[in-house]
Amino acid sequence: MKSFGSDNYAGVLPEVMDALQQANSAHAGSYGNDPLTKNTVALFRDVLGADVDVHFVFNGTGANVLSISAATQSYNAVLCADTSHIYNDESSAPETFTGCRFFALPTNEHGKLEPETVRQKLIRKGDLHFPQVKILSLTQSTEYGTVYTLEELAALGRLCKEHGLYFHIDGSRFFNAAASLGCSLKQISTDVGVDLLSLGGTKLGMMFGEAVVVFNEQLKEHMPFKHKQVMQLASKTRFIAAQYQALLQNELWRSTALHANAMARLLYEALCAFPQIKVTRPVEANVVFAIIPIAWNEPLMQQFPFYVWREDLNEVRLMCAWDTQEEEINSFISKVEQLAGA
Repeated sequence: MKSFGSDNYAGVLPEVMDALQQANSAHAGSYGNDPLTKNTVALFRDVLGADVDVHFVFNGTGANVLSISAATQSYNAVLCADTSHIYNDESSAPETFTGCRFFALPTNEHGKLEPETVRQKLIRKGDLHFPQVKILSLTQSTEYGTVYTLEELAALGRLCKEHGLYFHIDGSRFFNAAASLGCSLKQISTDVGVDLLSLGGTKLGMMFGEAVVVFNEQLKEHMPFKHKQVMQLASKTRFIAAQYQALLQNELWRSTALHANAMARLLYEALCAFPQIKVTRPVEANVVFAIIPIAWNEPLMQQFPFYVWREDLNEVRLMCAWDTQEEEINSFISKVEQLAGA
């Protein structure tokens, strides 16, 4: 069964499955001490144009916890969007493992944090009665599927440097954002001053695993120890590394993300034909947000599961994945046509 529930519902890219099989052909060193992992890290450095360290972890929450815990003390504060995944969808894991206070800041109409909003929270520096802000965490693409432009990222990066903050990106759909902008991975990370990147892969067709990419030299010394401390060090690291190698080689990530994004755009264009439907967010990555009649939920979900994002508005989230096909979108629209004409 296909659905518009989440790109996590999709299976594994054939190229990734092949890479896993190849990594399974012989014994290799554990905990990242193997040629495949080392080669993949070298590939990251080449693609990003920087001497980054890469730490492979089990999941996205682990990637964010590792990133934030390595950059903070327990008396620090983290700035993030009030819609962000680390604030709304990772239970209390970030707070539990970091001890930090999380300040959820309001976003603009496109779900993005703006420099002035961030600046207003940079207060009481040195005041021992107030948690000291140390890191800004952005979601790229945002929870609403919108994409920070290179100029917006650079402005926030400069703000972080100006105020001594670490700049973290939660990039569970980072590849979709880069594909949307038509830029390189270097342009969207290294060139805009990112210190830490939680780089997602499972939503783009990996089986499991995520990566923490460390750009900042000051943070590299502590990362291996934090990696172990937060219980995210895989003994058979090569099976995560192999999947990233497959995505990065020949820019498989780009063609895959472009397809998912294109399917969302196709879905958006079809939905715009119905006066009963209001698309609520710009469609810039691989998701469409729309308000639909609540009576349509059950009949649509019987064939095409999706999530209701805001119950008070019946705003729904329709997510496209690497394996979404045009025929499936046409089938969904046919069902919408039936309901619209009922």
